[in-house]
Amino acid sequence: MSKIRIVQLVWDKWNAEHIKKHNVAKSEIEEAISNVNAHRQGHSGRIVLIGRSGTRILAMVLRKIKPDQYYIVTARDADKNERRLLYEKESK
Repeated sequence: MSKIRIVQLVWDKWNAEHIKKHNVAKSEIEEAISNVNAHRQGHSGRIVLIGRSGTRILAMVLRKIKPDQYYIVTARDADKNERRLLYEKESK
């Protein structure tokens, strides 16, 4: 998978409310997006970015809308395999 360039994150009422269910704030996502060190292919053509917001490691599911523009589908704490992927990428 090639490098992903995100210029704009698209927010609406639904995804803003949805991330609250996972106890994730918009500011944490924006910080984690700037600290992405790993990514993988997600379900239905989505991508999963794994990044850090402070000491927290987040997995963020995005759907591409336009080049450089992505819709936040959800964000949550990274699971064990996602954290392992991040650690492997960071150690290289």
